[in-house]
Amino acid sequence: MLDSFRLEERVAIVTGASSGLGIAFASALAEAGADVVLAARRADKLKDTAKLVEDLGRRALTVETDITDPAQCARLAAVAISEFGRVDVLVNNAGVATAYPATRETTTQFRSVIDTNLNGSYWTAQACARVMLPGSSIVNISSILGLTTAGLPQAAYSASKAAVIGLTRDLAQQWGARRGIRVNSIAPGFFATEMTGQYNDGYLEKLSSRMVLGRIGDPKELAATLVWLVSEAGGYVTGQTIVVDGGITIT
Repeated sequence: MLDSFRLEERVAIVTGASSGLGIAFASALAEAGADVVLAARRADKLKDTAKLVEDLGRRALTVETDITDPAQCARLAAVAISEFGRVDVLVNNAGVATAYPATRETTTQFRSVIDTNLNGSYWTAQACARVMLPGSSIVNISSILGLTTAGLPQAAYSASKAAVIGLTRDLAQQWGARRGIRVNSIAPGFFATEMTGQYNDGYLEKLSSRMVLGRIGDPKELAATLVWLVSEAGGYVTGQTIVVDGGITIT
């Protein structure tokens, strides 16, 4: 049974791999046995993630990529195929978050979030699906803010993450039987990352009453869910949004 969680001879692409959850995802995939293609706009920071992957005995490839550009997404998939010969897993993790009151948010600010979180996920999934073989898996990283609210003015972010959930369902039904590609999403709650470190003092403490487990999450707990979803162990799961939030959405 435990062997069904292994990812030997698999190749995974992780976007947004230069920081935060992207690092945790890349490390977990490597620990499970996958070689990892690391994509982000900050190419210099990808070197640190690559070292983590290589220290786990797996191969790493860094590709500077702006996922808002469909041509760069296509190049990312092409480089992965050229280097490793296959793409088995895509983790659409790259994203941006803003917090502007809706009456003051500019069109540029709103469109920038949508262009990265929603459009970028679509362009990358599209590019990878064109080269993926049956048995492959795509996981889009959404957020509990696509399902609920958390006290901040985040219309653009919430809208983009809710849209990612809808995108996941549609791609799952398009690519399931026809292409043999499973597509799921994960909706994380609050995890200890660079992003949560930027919240104002007292914000997470204020939310603690909604955290059934009474704490923010460890990125390794989220990464474990990812490994399950993309492995054979999750082979009959598609079109789903898996909430990993310590219970916030049930309060």
